[in-house]
Amino acid sequence: MSQPPVNERIQSLLEENRRFPPPPAFAEDAHLSDPGAVGALRARAADDHEAYWVEAARDEVRWGRPFTEGLDASDAPFYRWFADGTLNVADNCLDRHCETWRRNKAALIWEGEPVGDRGPEVRTFTYAQLLREVCRLANGLASLGVGEGDRVALYMPMIPEAVFAMLACARLGAIHSIVFAGFSAESLRDRIVDAEAKLVITADGGHRKGKVLDLKAVVDAAIDGDGEPGSGAGTPSVEHVVVVRHTEQHIEHFERDRAYHVLVDGQPEARPPAMVGAEHPLFILYTSGTTGKPKGVVHSTGGYLVHATRSTRWVFDLKDEDVYWCTADIGWITGHTYVVYGVLSNGGTSLIYEGAPDSPRKDRFWDIIERHQVSVFYTAPTALRTFIRWGDEHVTRHNLSSLRVLGTVGEPINPAAWVWYHEVVGGGRCPIVDTWWQTETGGVMITPLPGVQTCVPGSATRPLPGVAAEIVDGDGQTLEGEAGGLLVIRKPWPSMLRTVWGDPERFKQTYFGRFPGTYFAGDGARRDADGNFWILGRVDDVVNVSGHRLGTMEVESALVSHEDVAEAAVVARPDEITGQAIVAFVTPQGGVEPTPALGETLRQHVAHEIGAIARPAEIRFAAALPKTRSGKIMRRLLRELASTGQVTGDVTTLEDMQVIEKLRAGDD
Repeated sequence: MSQPPVNERIQSLLEENRRFPPPPAFAEDAHLSDPGAVGALRARAADDHEAYWVEAARDEVRWGRPFTEGLDASDAPFYRWFADGTLNVADNCLDRHCETWRRNKAALIWEGEPVGDRGPEVRTFTYAQLLREVCRLANGLASLGVGEGDRVALYMPMIPEAVFAMLACARLGAIHSIVFAGFSAESLRDRIVDAEAKLVITADGGHRKGKVLDLKAVVDAAIDGDGEPGSGAGTPSVEHVVVVRHTEQHIEHFERDRAYHVLVDGQPEARPPAMVGAEHPLFILYTSGTTGKPKGVVHSTGGYLVHATRSTRWVFDLKDEDVYWCTADIGWITGHTYVVYGVLSNGGTSLIYEGAPDSPRKDRFWDIIERHQVSVFYTAPTALRTFIRWGDEHVTRHNLSSLRVLGTVGEPINPAAWVWYHEVVGGGRCPIVDTWWQTETGGVMITPLPGVQTCVPGSATRPLPGVAAEIVDGDGQTLEGEAGGLLVIRKPWPSMLRTVWGDPERFKQTYFGRFPGTYFAGDGARRDADGNFWILGRVDDVVNVSGHRLGTMEVESALVSHEDVAEAAVVARPDEITGQAIVAFVTPQGGVEPTPALGETLRQHVAHEIGAIARPAEIRFAAALPKTRSGKIMRRLLRELASTGQVTGDVTTLEDMQVIEKLRAGDD
């Protein structure tokens, strides 16, 4: 008897409020397959938190000098883990595998977007080949004066050289700071200046939707600022720019530039890894906050690698025979942990793709999965909602039987998209790991374990062993049982951020200021009667667009920098594709006509100042913005207006009710 149409099955499963236990055949072979054993792990971690993580660190990581200290909380919240031990991340990701049969195993598979007569370009690197490439680049960077503790900025497309650069920095003990290659020159400059980067690695360009992106020009504009071309006036700390020839387009050359292929040509193919302390910074990654200036989140070497390694193997049930594909860019934390470090430290095969999911056709992702026999696939709910809109036929024309684990990241996934993912992409046979974590946490914190836990569409289910997640009320009091409130982490964990680069006070106030001694995630959550966590999203003024966090103040600052804008307030409204969309309420300068053309000009202005991901979906003009009597803009009311067109909340502190009435009526 044939099954009902997919859409009917999805609707039926939603109406039944179905739960999805691990498929028996999957559970039998999973790394974690015994619920009792996982329960014992959780109990052990709850009983002796430090001992649990000490054991994990000894199991997961190769140490140069073994540590004798576990958790040092003497200067809380500046926690330290395994501080007297030494190690090297590149050694863990490459060298230790090259001493085994994995030496000739594929470590990295890259596919480019352009499709020629012979199909797409594909490059594959075994662990031995990857090690040689990393050592050549590390030696080249050392010849330019890069050493332990130096900061290196990366502004790169998703190409193998980006992975080489990350691991070369780690091998030298240098600290990399990757900036997503969609940010503007101004945003890139801010991050280079804040980190005082000594060197920048980029490419002549990248490929996206059939177009060539001129990345080198963005880097030049960032480095030169308002000075003459080639002056370096915008970023005095930068001594060299290393440029990968990738698109062969014409680029400007300056005295500071070094061609990547010239730099590595003739360099030795071996270099001993620098053994650094466990608390030595591995990377700085900038993330938006509730104030205009992005925060440079600092992650350590030892603690970060411990959790990255264990969580990758457990959450994705990663095995040697898997081809693993996480679609994230390396410019985000997901790309750091679950494209590069976590996968390679486990000896896995990581696939990366440079390009768009609809280039040249809307089935590009499914074509890649079929051709490369991808078995673990990790992507964002935003992408899934786009795929649903494009139609099932782009998926179903491909054989996706190689898939065995599916994952989502970046934002909560709505149940309908979850069930579509399970039925249409996974064929009803693949567990889905709906993961909650942040740039600041370093790795996944709450997720199903695919061989053990029953998946619930829309829920991240349970915290991993060793993650002391709780739901609290506004006073920080723990809420037991079925409850909703604020999501916090009560105990430090090894992969947590160590500080905000150059601003330890901001670190303390941002993450431990509301509830002293407790990490506040900034998200709301609820726990159901079965103990499953449901993430409700941000409770601060951060917008999550397609999984990318943007501070509303950052967007507002860009808007008011335009000469025609007197004032601006930015909020988020729900969006079925991107999760959230940016809505900007703008008051023009006196005498400036609020026209659609001005709205489009302002949208493009924000894209220029910050990057295309920050471009508002909607500009609403207003003669005035709703404010309290103390002059504070009531963004809560604007969020209601943007989302529902109505205001139902408390307006007793509003200075002028007519402002809301005019906005509700659309009267400028």
